[in-house]
Amino acid sequence: MLRVIYLVFNEGYSASSGTSLTRHDLSAEAIRLARLLTERLPEPEALGLLALMLLHESRRAARSTPNGDLILLEEQDRTRWNRAQIAEGIALVERALSSGRAGPYSIQAAIGALHAEAPSAAETDWAQIVALYDLLQRVEPSPVVELNRAVAVAMRDGAEAGLALVDSILARGALPDYRLAHAARADLCRRLGKKAEALESYRRALALCRQEPERRFLQRRLAELKN
Repeated sequence: MLRVIYLVFNEGYSASSGTSLTRHDLSAEAIRLARLLTERLPEPEALGLLALMLLHESRRAARSTPNGDLILLEEQDRTRWNRAQIAEGIALVERALSSGRAGPYSIQAAIGALHAEAPSAAETDWAQIVALYDLLQRVEPSPVVELNRAVAVAMRDGAEAGLALVDSILARGALPDYRLAHAARADLCRRLGKKAEALESYRRALALCRQEPERRFLQRRLAELKN
């Protein structure tokens, strides 16, 4: 049940296709269902899932421009984040973690809480986030978790370190058709001045993308690199 609720939320938080970045009706419904579930079954992972969704949802107003264009996490105006949702999410994740039975949703919520508490991307506790991804990888291993960890390592140790990890994931055949893997690689190459590799990875990500705001973002990145 938790997995189904989170799938609904994810489609609302970042639509898989179409003209809009998000679908508020779906994410709101997922949060409503999670609230009902925690009222009847206040298990740590149910609390963790609700916390995770609230912490993600708190950023909604800052995630896009008035024209619907994507704004990356590091560039968002954090004064527009919903502090009430953040406070509720942090309280819930603290309850989940204090149980000693926290699972993958609670760990992801703890990562979300660190982002929510940081004044900026540069001031985020990236070392702790990497440690939480290490824990998450032991609890519920997946290439997507590895990718997210690689991005956090890049923020902690530099783009070269992150790129090496992303390349190792792709080299073994994991996530070949996952647009965010290629977009992450493109961004790291861009930061390192590897223009040709960045262009190739942005083109790959664009070919896999079905959501218009993300497509416009990738097209802008490509245009910037070509100039």
